[in-house]
Amino acid sequence: MASPITPATGLGSGLAIGEIVTALVNSDKTAKQTQITTQTKLVTTKLSGIGTLQSAMAAFQALVNPPSGTTSKLQFTGYAAKSSDETKMTVSSDNTAVPGTYSIKVDKTATSSSVATAAFAGGATSAIPSGDLTLTQNGISKAYTIPEGATLASVAAQINKDTKTTNISANIITDDKGTRLVFGSTVTGADSEITTNSSIAGFTIGKTDKLDANSASSAGYIGSPPISASLTINGLQVTSKSNTVDKTLGGVTMKLLPGSDNTTTTVTVSTNTDNLKASLQAFVDSYNAVLSAVTTVTKASVSDTPDKTTGATVTPASLTGDAMPRAIISALRKELVTTGAPGQLSVLSQLGITTGQSDGKLTLDDKKFTAAMDAGLAGDVQQLFTGTGDGKNGLLARMNAAVTPYTQTGGIFDTRKTSLNKQQSNLQDQQAALDLRVTTLTATLTAKYNAMDLLVGQLKASATNITSFFDSLNAQKNA
Repeated sequence: MASPITPATGLGSGLAIGEIVTALVNSDKTAKQTQITTQTKLVTTKLSGIGTLQSAMAAFQALVNPPSGTTSKLQFTGYAAKSSDETKMTVSSDNTAVPGTYSIKVDKTATSSSVATAAFAGGATSAIPSGDLTLTQNGISKAYTIPEGATLASVAAQINKDTKTTNISANIITDDKGTRLVFGSTVTGADSEITTNSSIAGFTIGKTDKLDANSASSAGYIGSPPISASLTINGLQVTSKSNTVDKTLGGVTMKLLPGSDNTTTTVTVSTNTDNLKASLQAFVDSYNAVLSAVTTVTKASVSDTPDKTTGATVTPASLTGDAMPRAIISALRKELVTTGAPGQLSVLSQLGITTGQSDGKLTLDDKKFTAAMDAGLAGDVQQLFTGTGDGKNGLLARMNAAVTPYTQTGGIFDTRKTSLNKQQSNLQDQQAALDLRVTTLTATLTAKYNAMDLLVGQLKASATNITSFFDSLNAQKNA
């Protein structure tokens, strides 16, 4: 929009109308403009400061309480189990494991049940008479009604809808004798046979029925009945229905893999020193990042050169004097010194983690940490951090609880940002209103001064005419 201010001096008055109008308008708007500018800068810096805090605390929370479906970077298991051949057996351990070396000889791995119906001509679309079908495993039965017009494919689909709850799946296999419905299971171990009872011919399979692959009318188990895993641990015989063996070697879970029959694997359990140290350091670093963020948004800067506008030598940070950063630090420090889960470890200083006197940041002392590991405290680290029972008394859960009121949707950060955004929007409205007022006032004053200039010009012209008239009279008189 073109400025209504006339830049030139008035033709009639000779006054600098443009400069006069500008000076008057500036005098009118300066106080309000200064207020809007100051408040806008304050709101913007506060939003930036809250964003800095929110980012640091979100990262800390993601560490102590990883989002669902992600793997935690913190591994506080006191002891680590290692398999000498992970193609035959994988192992894991918890804080109840005991350091040692164990020889695991696997005679047989556990197998699951696989049974087949009689063979039908026509492939997967073979027509099946209507009737009933009951599948039983480990004494648990599931009944199905086979409707008219069913096929092998539709029966398989009907059964597979329940696989998550029954652990039984159905597939279709065509051999030299025809197409069979084959039932399999994820359940392993002796006495886990799948049996069926049906009014449909060729669908009934008893526990001891063995499939004769050369007979189209035969129905029964394929190969051999399911068996339990058989193994020895340092010469002691162990039988397990599952290939995941977790209640025989204290604190150690072993997973027997396919192909491990008649093999021997050495399992070594030792203090999980490296992972524990790495996890503790990650916790320390993330906690310190929150403290650094608080310092960034609260610590004022001091300069030897006064500000050109205000003359001040101290410049406040975005949240200097705000109570929220102090409340955050107070909440986190409270959990650091609170005794949580019972055990030999009750405070972080026992692991070599100390608090700096000047900045409050945590430091992990290598020598003290090593001494704690040598003292046999590795098994208590997990309990200190992850707690007992529901885990709420663990340091990680308590830290998460302290952070959540700030980071959760609709929490303290969101509330503060909403309020500041409203202030920012209001200031934008005030700026628009002030700009409109300036435009209107400029136009009004310019019009008034231009009218005055026109009047002055007319008065000057009249004075000139009068003067000329009298000069003419005097000239005639003197002639």
